[in-house]
Amino acid sequence: MSTDLIARYSTPVPRYTSYPTAPHFHAGVTNSTYAGWLKGLPAEATISLYLHIPYCDRLCWFCGCHTKHTLRYEPIADYLVALHAEIDWVSAQLEGRGLMTAIHLGGGSPTLLRPADLLALRTRLDERFTLASDAEISIEIDPNDIDAGRYDAMAAFGLTRASIGVQDFDPRVQKAINRLQSFEDTRGVVEAMRARGVRSVNLDLLYGLPFQTEAGLARTIEAALSLNPDRAALFGYAHVPWMKTHQKMIPEEALPDKFVRFAQAQLAANLLAQGGMEPIGFDHFAMPDDSLAIAARTGTLRRNFQGYTDDAADALIGLGASAIGQLPQGYIQNITATGDYSRAVRDGGVAVARGFALNPVDRLRAEAISALLCRFTLAPGDVSRFGAAGKALMDEARLLALTDRDGLTAMAGDRFVVTETGKPFVRTIAALFDTYLAAGTARHSLAV
Repeated sequence: MSTDLIARYSTPVPRYTSYPTAPHFHAGVTNSTYAGWLKGLPAEATISLYLHIPYCDRLCWFCGCHTKHTLRYEPIADYLVALHAEIDWVSAQLEGRGLMTAIHLGGGSPTLLRPADLLALRTRLDERFTLASDAEISIEIDPNDIDAGRYDAMAAFGLTRASIGVQDFDPRVQKAINRLQSFEDTRGVVEAMRARGVRSVNLDLLYGLPFQTEAGLARTIEAALSLNPDRAALFGYAHVPWMKTHQKMIPEEALPDKFVRFAQAQLAANLLAQGGMEPIGFDHFAMPDDSLAIAARTGTLRRNFQGYTDDAADALIGLGASAIGQLPQGYIQNITATGDYSRAVRDGGVAVARGFALNPVDRLRAEAISALLCRFTLAPGDVSRFGAAGKALMDEARLLALTDRDGLTAMAGDRFVVTETGKPFVRTIAALFDTYLAAGTARHSLAV
């Protein structure tokens, strides 16, 4: 890959876990808007639940999530009272409608929850919602938070997929990002989860970290593959210290430039593929028999706020501070500050801060961007239901391909395709279909 292409196309753009992206959400979507959207879901709707636990007992300096450091359990216990109340409010709006097909606990560190509190949360969900017997249940795990009681509680909760943050196994890199975590500790979590019948393990890996080298990253990938993961996510570190001030603790002079980042990304992706994992979109990998790989092969892969997914639910309901929901009508996001969130829930059962109601043009462009990110192609059939507007978008795509002198895109018959050269830059290509991006003021991380 030429340095000229890397320089021009590794630009800061959104990750497109939604369209329009979160910086365009606004306060015009309110608690009452959300209530109406929930009441509008049909009785047979399938629903995924995302529960956000925004606390950590250590603050990793690379982290871009909404989280809060605490060494005391009292704030977590108080927060859970509000989370239970929000569950009650959402249940009241649904009035028994919907089947919950997936539950994901994210953070922060959900594994901070005491076993009794984790099981009480599951009891509350069972009491308020109808859960599918085969619901996929995943929890983000920090190996430093775990003990035997928590392992058993997660198994009793019904865990089917353990998502384990690895980042990098190099001690120098770990020290630079304040994430000390040995390979042995990580292996212990994987073995404990397998022993308790958890059928799927996902590992999160990062490139672009301070002091990271290709040789060190290769050792990390080799070690990760030795754990026989079912899935792996390979993310580029997003250095956004203007948003996450704790990232200022990371020495910027130790960060790789965009050319080194690109080489690291390609190396890691090739090693994961050589280890038997299939590439999923631009940053996920899965074993061939994993449901994510099957979804990619059958054209049913989707993208939401957790990244690539085979979750086909009609709606995603976000619960907890800063949580984002995705309903047929649009997006909602809760208040971010935990104290403000808890007070709002105590006052009214709900804590919407902002959101976005979708119009037909938004839905059209969301479909086009999703097709590119999930399948690297945009076909007339993807947008045919939008009639003349869909045809006009395909004309727009055709013009982009015909004027692309760098060979990142092409037309294959009537399909707009991202070429092998263009695949590493698919986020940048998707951004060409984003009519909100130029008008926004948000700053983004590098595309590669």
